[in-house]
Amino acid sequence: MNYWRTGYDWRLFETRLNEIGQFRTTIDGLGIHFLHRRSTRADATPLILTHGWPGSIAEFIDVIAELTEPKDAGAPAFHVVVPSLPGFGYSDKPTSTGWGTEKIAAAWVKLMERLGYRRFLAHGGDWGGVITTILAGRFPTHVLGIHSALAQAPPGLTTDGLTPIERRWTEETRDFWRLRAAYAKQQATRPQTIGYSLVDSPVGLLAWILDKFAEWTDTDDSPFELISRDRILDDVTLYWLTRSGASAARIYYESHDSLDPDLRVDVPSAITMYPRDIEKCPLPWARERYRQIVRWTTPETGGHFPSLEVPEFFVKDLQEGFAAVLDSHTAE
Repeated sequence: MNYWRTGYDWRLFETRLNEIGQFRTTIDGLGIHFLHRRSTRADATPLILTHGWPGSIAEFIDVIAELTEPKDAGAPAFHVVVPSLPGFGYSDKPTSTGWGTEKIAAAWVKLMERLGYRRFLAHGGDWGGVITTILAGRFPTHVLGIHSALAQAPPGLTTDGLTPIERRWTEETRDFWRLRAAYAKQQATRPQTIGYSLVDSPVGLLAWILDKFAEWTDTDDSPFELISRDRILDDVTLYWLTRSGASAARIYYESHDSLDPDLRVDVPSAITMYPRDIEKCPLPWARERYRQIVRWTTPETGGHFPSLEVPEFFVKDLQEGFAAVLDSHTAE
């Protein structure tokens, strides 16, 4: 806490955002903030990256340069768009209900079209993974394919035929939601109650968010083993300065457990299951929703915040995953 007060320099993060390129636009009456960096490569493909909670655009600022201008000339390049979810960061705070994941996905299509990207790729994890799934399922004429660090299977599937590792995944995921997800239940049912603490107390906000970084990263003792103090404080300070602790919590009220059980994804999909993530889906289950999985990856390290924990692997994984997605279109 003392370092946050006396040693941390917010201006460095602010400068990074300005160097990437910050913009705002209004969609369906709500101001949406986003980062936008175009590649100089003529063959670059538009890509939208969607963060989750308790993340933010801070999750991606260290990977945008390599995604837009890869050092390897053989790797795919992207025109990268990173929006702040409604109620997060510099996006406006909704003043009425309705801004759930379905509406956000539709807004992202409008955002990309406004930037001249009628067809694009999409990546996300956490809530960003849910929104990416909805984008692919609802707007297949716009979405070339997806990469996700989250796969949510339809309900009602059995563990019959799963490998021992896949069974362990289902047990770990079940135990997480039963025993370690009080934060989600609180934000899904009483977001405003916890919200008062999150916008009134910097210590309360830091504790609420740092707890998730501590538990959900692939580390032995502290998230700072992999993620710098400054990058985590960039994320927390963004919540604090924009007073978005309460408004960000409301995405749980709007959308928790609301993914359409009948939604199917037919566009090419690349999916990565990080070993220390909080929710892991077996491949046979994932195939019940994602009907064209072109790449399935299970790395040996990484948790819920892979772009911060293992940024080099994360970029390479996105490049290879989207290369498989684009190759599937070439083969058609």
